[in-house]
Formats: sequence, C-alpha cells, structure tokens
Amino acid sequence: LPLCFCLVSCPCQDRMLFPLPLRAACSLLGWFCLYKWFCHRYRHRNLEWSCRLVTLTHGILATCLSAYIGFIDGPWPLSHPGLPNTTLQVHVLCLSLGYFIFDLCWCVYFQTEGALMLAHHLVSIVGIAASLALGESAADVNAVIFGSEITNPLLQARWFLKELGRYHTLTGDLVDFLFVVLFTGVRIGVGAWLMYCELASPRPRWFIKLGGVLMYVVSWVFMVSICRFARRKSMRKYQAWRRSRELGLKSNGHLKGH
Repeated sequence: LPLCFCLVSCPCQDRMLFPLPLRAACSLLGWFCLYKWFCHRYRHRNLEWSCRLVTLTHGILATCLSAYIGFIDGPWPLSHPGLPNTTLQVHVLCLSLGYFIFDLCWCVYFQTEGALMLAHHLVSIVGIAASLALGESAADVNAVIFGSEITNPLLQARWFLKELGRYHTLTGDLVDFLFVVLFTGVRIGVGAWLMYCELASPRPRWFIKLGGVLMYVVSWVFMVSICRFARRKSMRKYQAWRRSRELGLKSNGHLKGH
C-alpha cells in the first residue's frame, strides 16, 4: 500500500513518467498486496474476512479524501460540475479505480455478489476511467464516491459483527440505524440534489450525466432492499417485545404457578 500511495500521488508534471494507467495499475497492485497481507495476518479466518478489511480500508480512506476534496479543497461539485480535474482529485480517483478493479475481480472470481453489486462496480470503474481520460468532472465523480463510500464502513461493521456473533446486540442495532439514516440522507437525498445539478449544468459530457443517473438508479434499487430489511427487523423487534411483555404479565401473581 505505501508503494501504491507513493506512485499514485506523483506530481502532474511527472505524468509522462507515471501516466494515469500506470498509476491505476500501481493502485491495483497496492490493494492486492494489502489483501495478501491481511490473508497472512488473519490466516485463521476465511478469505472474505481479508477482502472485507480491504473494503473497510478503502471506505474510510475514500470517504475522508473525497470529503476533503469536496468540502475544503474544492471546487464545490453542486455548483461547479464538469470543471477540469485538479491534481488531488486525480490522485484519489486513481486510488479508488485500483480498488474497484480489485474488488470486482475478487467478487467475480469467488462469485460472492449478485448482478446489482457487479453493475455498481462496473459503473464506478467506467465513470472514474472516463473522468481521468477526459481530464474533467473529477469533482462530480468524487462527490459520487463520497456518497457511495460513506455508508461502506457501517456495512462492513455489520458483517464483522455477524461473524463475531455480536450482531444481535445494541451495537448491531445502532450500526443498522446509522446505516439506514446515512444511506437515505446522503445517497438518496443529497444524491438527488447532485444529480439535478449535474443534469442542469451544460458543462458535463452526456455520458458523465448518464453515469450519474445510473448510479442514482442503483442507489434506489439498494434503497428498496434496505426498506424491506428495515421493515422486517422492526417487525421482529416489535413481536419480540410483545412476547416478552406477555411473558412478564403471566409471571405475575398466581398465574406464575400455573
């Protein structure tokens, strides 16, 4: 991973020495090396444990870096979509491109994900690659990465809690609640605002706009599944509360002896 960061973050004037495909390849190599290290470090665990750790690492890094780009370094994607890429934006896009290629290959090889997740990865890869090739719209793509990855650490935390047998606890409930709130507020709410600004602006290319629409449609498909999950879990919690209350009432007074 240090090699990945060193090569991906080379200055723009060294682009002839380290072209974008090479930097993306170095990023891919970096994520793969990190995965192999996790496999060695947690060899008593299954391979998905190591892959999930890589996903968690990327989720935290991508969220922090894309947030810094959007909120501090600029430009603001909601008011300036389609502008030329900055150096920092290119670094982060190369870093994420390598990760998405790694994760797509892992999912295809081990057949762990369905068509929807594979489509999400493909759209992400094509969108990042198009922005890097055009030299523009990195602010827009970084905003999409921020919205996509901000819920990722919670999703991975949920999986790890299940593996450790601690999902059906207050911590598991809190993780699920925060995930649903963040997904609804950021990917659906803020995502709709970003898509409107993208479509209303004349600067972004039509295929960049199309990629944004596809990502938002994918988010809504995920949202439907999340709503179903939230409803099922709420009903189970309510029924468990009803049963515990009824048992508590029956255990009072003379009914306990019967």
